[in-house]
Amino acid sequence: MTTLTQVRPSSVFVVSGGAKGITAQCVARLAQHQPCQFILLGRSQVIENEPEFAQDCFDEAVLKKRIMQHLISQGEKPTPMSVQKVYNKIVSSREVKQTLAEIQKTGAKAEYISVDVTNVAELQQKLAAVSARVGKITGIIHGAGNLADKLIEKKTDQDFEKVYTAKVQGLENLLSCVDAKQLEHLVLFSSVAGFYGNIGQSDYAIANEILNKSAHLMKQYNPDCHVVAINWGGWDSGMVTPELKKAFAERGIDIIPVDVGTQMLVNELHPSHRDSTQVVIGSPIIPPPGTLDPQLRTYRIHRRLSVDANPFLMDHVIAGTPVLPATCAMSWMIHACEECYPGYRYLRGREFKVLKGITFNQTLAKEYILEIQEIAKNGSESIEFQTTILSKTPEGKTHYHFRANITTVRQIPEIPIYESVNWQEDNIIKTIGKDFYQNGDCSLFHGRAFQQITRVINISPEKITAECYWPEISPETQGQFPIRWFNPYAIDLSTQPLWVWLSHYHQEVCLPGQITDSQQFRPIPYNAPFYVSCEVISKTATGLTSNFMIHDTEGKLYSRILGAKAIIAPMNLHKPK
Repeated sequence: MTTLTQVRPSSVFVVSGGAKGITAQCVARLAQHQPCQFILLGRSQVIENEPEFAQDCFDEAVLKKRIMQHLISQGEKPTPMSVQKVYNKIVSSREVKQTLAEIQKTGAKAEYISVDVTNVAELQQKLAAVSARVGKITGIIHGAGNLADKLIEKKTDQDFEKVYTAKVQGLENLLSCVDAKQLEHLVLFSSVAGFYGNIGQSDYAIANEILNKSAHLMKQYNPDCHVVAINWGGWDSGMVTPELKKAFAERGIDIIPVDVGTQMLVNELHPSHRDSTQVVIGSPIIPPPGTLDPQLRTYRIHRRLSVDANPFLMDHVIAGTPVLPATCAMSWMIHACEECYPGYRYLRGREFKVLKGITFNQTLAKEYILEIQEIAKNGSESIEFQTTILSKTPEGKTHYHFRANITTVRQIPEIPIYESVNWQEDNIIKTIGKDFYQNGDCSLFHGRAFQQITRVINISPEKITAECYWPEISPETQGQFPIRWFNPYAIDLSTQPLWVWLSHYHQEVCLPGQITDSQQFRPIPYNAPFYVSCEVISKTATGLTSNFMIHDTEGKLYSRILGAKAIIAPMNLHKPK
């Protein structure tokens, strides 16, 4: 570990936009962690001696009244705009002074320069003067930025320039003031809008994504510099009102608490993170669902599949060959339908059928196609899709693999309670945890990504109740089938108690065939226990039908699967053919 990237007392940071708002609070936290030298840049003018009418007046209404009286005494006619302009100057000046005081209180040194970072000549002149006085600049924190939120068709050239230049030209100008070889830290305040996009912020998204790419480029040119673009989400600051916070919560958007976010900046500047060039801290900005276009559309998504791209497949090997779990096929269908209409979430899947499984051997197709057909739009409340996964042979023959009808909704209904939970322990099945797996012909074949049943609470000819625990797996292991609202790995695990029931009473094993109806009301937890109550409806020589209720200790459902049909399979699923 090099000591060059350690923030130390001799470090000198230039901070654009650093005297006010969230950037100022981040700098104050950094100063608490390591007092050093901060040069704060901003466009606000500092009023050294406040006019008498403003002194010791902090109530907004009272101060504005005094401003009006002052303007009248000067022979001017006060207008709401002129009063607000004077008020903003006074308040901005006070905020700059307060930031300087808070930083200096930590033992750090801080000074403020009034300058526009888009004015390169003035910026170079003023930074050269301060650098000659305090020493070489070793770090840049670029937090300056402007907003002009509008739908793209309503944006003007001036809107774009205002937003773009503060971020992009501002960074270029700052870098022109510093010798890149002496730079030890470069921190760019980017946004999740650049990473995920956001309605009404096309210019802001472009500017921030350029910051992201600039960070990677700077790291290539100067590998010894600690470079990081932090893609911040929304902060719990004055800009986020209680009403806006509630709207964000309804859309599943997390807000960053100020004390948490400022500490995250400090953490990112630790030398152990010097190779993390881009960091996303915040939720995707999911737009609120709009009015649905009544037109029914069709989509086709092509995907190439491989074991290398999906490491979890090595935990789902049947007769020596990796096989795509039916729940992963379902997750592809579900997530694609959700992405067609952001803000709508999967609630229901009906008539899910395994037509021809996808096996990773010589039969693996060059690519697989997910066809999505919208079949109904119910006002703005829900959308119904028919989905099919298929492939084509080199000769042009079509193979159909999976099919299901998927419903996404704007609002998930109230979570139902499963009233028939049986918590009576009978100690009939004494097997626990990993002993259920790969432990004989009748044991479960699943590897770590799909484990584990921790214990069977009770079992009868009509039902089995089991406790399950799914430990989170890495995004790399999830590959092309990531966990979102729907977790294909935990759902697969939730169906495994039926295997235990079948093995116990009939010394047989089974594989999935189809699901009549399934619903999800909330995500299944990971790294925590959950419970499965499996009701066996019927059993024949070739298959069986059952219901699965996935719930917590109070019987509140995470998900339920109704009319699940399984096919009796050969006993040698563990063994290569």
